[in-house]
Amino acid sequence: MDIDALRRFRFDRTRQSYSQKDSILYALGLGYGSDPVSADELRFTYEQDLRAVPSMVNILAHPGLWVQRPEFQMNWRQLLHAEQRFDILRPLPPEGEISADYRVTGVVDRGADKGAWLYLRKDLADATGQPIARVSSTYLLRGDGGCGMFGTPEPALSSLPQRPADRVLRHTTLPQQALLYRLSGDLNPLHASPEVARQAGFDRPILHGLCTMGIACRALISALCPNEPGRLRHLSLRFSQPVYPGETIETEIFDADPGEVRFRARVVERDVIVLDRGRAALAPAVAPALDEMESAPT
Repeated sequence: MDIDALRRFRFDRTRQSYSQKDSILYALGLGYGSDPVSADELRFTYEQDLRAVPSMVNILAHPGLWVQRPEFQMNWRQLLHAEQRFDILRPLPPEGEISADYRVTGVVDRGADKGAWLYLRKDLADATGQPIARVSSTYLLRGDGGCGMFGTPEPALSSLPQRPADRVLRHTTLPQQALLYRLSGDLNPLHASPEVARQAGFDRPILHGLCTMGIACRALISALCPNEPGRLRHLSLRFSQPVYPGETIETEIFDADPGEVRFRARVVERDVIVLDRGRAALAPAVAPALDEMESAPT
């Protein structure tokens, strides 16, 4: 990898208009709608009083497959998405216009035989320039160790409590889940082409890591704030193993400090942890308005 070319590189600002249909498609890509009579799920899949799933900030204004740019000389087929985190500064509306400013914030060289960490940050804003979210991605460049380093790494994610989870939620993915999810913008062929998947060391296409993260976000909202998804303010985690479409994901939630939980996700069929070191933070619940309290049945 040419680390000097990467250090000098500047992304163009990315802009995107998205509609209610895009928000619904993203939610369907996470499996929302599997229970057709659930009011909690309908909130994200029906245009009446529609809400956007907070983890949608991960995929809005996608920069494309920029790692394939020839000047970087990056072994992009050996790239793994290692960690992801986002902070919601204002609740994401279900439709609108947004812009994204991307930058590589650092590279940490682990040695010629161990690869390198690459840190990418995205700042999302609405059409007026008001910040909406900050999204940070950590990638492991398995084939680019010994390249040198620059910048600042993201803070380390801490281990989970060594005790049983306080809540466990289960979601079964569809065999075609990756093909549906990729319509929201991430067209990496690893998630569609069996040939590309085999070249990357997998026996078949795998589910997008950000789809697995979105399913965990779905579980957290359902367990913690089903009527107020806008309360979710922070989510961070480590991708530890891939998920194959059709597998069942259990999200294990551990109560922590006030306004915070820890979590991980497990594939039931193989009994492997696929998301680890998860942390979620929520804003306080909104007190009902006085007129709502007065009109409530007694």
